[in-house]
Amino acid sequence: MQKKPTAKQRRVWRTRAQLRKGQNGRVRLSVHRTGMHIYAQIIDDEKGLTLAAASTIDKDLRGKLKKTADSDAATAVGKLVGERAVKAGVKEVCFDRGGFAYHGRVKALADGAREAGLSF
Repeated sequence: MQKKPTAKQRRVWRTRAQLRKGQNGRVRLSVHRTGMHIYAQIIDDEKGLTLAAASTIDKDLRGKLKKTADSDAATAVGKLVGERAVKAGVKEVCFDRGGFAYHGRVKALADGAREAGLSF
């Protein structure tokens, strides 16, 4: 017997379906947020590869951040994943907020990625 999907799972499915419609061969910037950390990945869905990734757990950011669960940390993660993506040859991405609302830390990460040179 299958369990009924949670509201969050339905939001994830809905946003992922909308991304597939408008993706046009672009890679996906996927965001995951927890109470303590924030994670970002550049994923090529056609090849099934992660091209770049960054999080507040990264050694590059660990010493620089005062807190790992605030907007400043999310902006730093966005800049780092953006720099790594540009280094990997990626300029345009689709933003996958992963069912999280586009405000606060998720928005800060997106703004940081835009500052680093990604367009979406």
